[in-house]
Amino acid sequence: MDRYIGLDLGTKTLGVAISDKSNTIASPLKVLHWDGENYSLLFKELDCIIELYDISHFVLGLPKNMNNTLGFAAERSLKFKEALGKKYDKEVILVDERLSTVEATNYLLAADMSRKKRKQVIDGVAASIILDTYLKMKGE
Repeated sequence: MDRYIGLDLGTKTLGVAISDKSNTIASPLKVLHWDGENYSLLFKELDCIIELYDISHFVLGLPKNMNNTLGFAAERSLKFKEALGKKYDKEVILVDERLSTVEATNYLLAADMSRKKRKQVIDGVAASIILDTYLKMKGE
């Protein structure tokens, strides 16, 4: 059975979320830290996650500008998509993530989470929103 991993790439972090076995629920898994240039640290962690959870597809957030253009952040995600495609023999699906971090912040504020704690988990929650968006589109 297919299993998906959601990714929210930032300048210094990669939020990671995972689908359940039925691909109906997306949950934050972890936030990986990287230097913003070298993917090897991320790939080392992703290797373990892929093997542990038998991942079949990547769902990567594409942060478009509000006017639907691609800026620096989107270019960073496209470059990472290319690197994922070369490293792993798995489909990499791009999902428009324009307001995922805003949505994640609002969700965590509603849960009355402290600023320090929000900072630690925000990217994982954003990754789960990206993955959830895809799973809902796929299920329609």
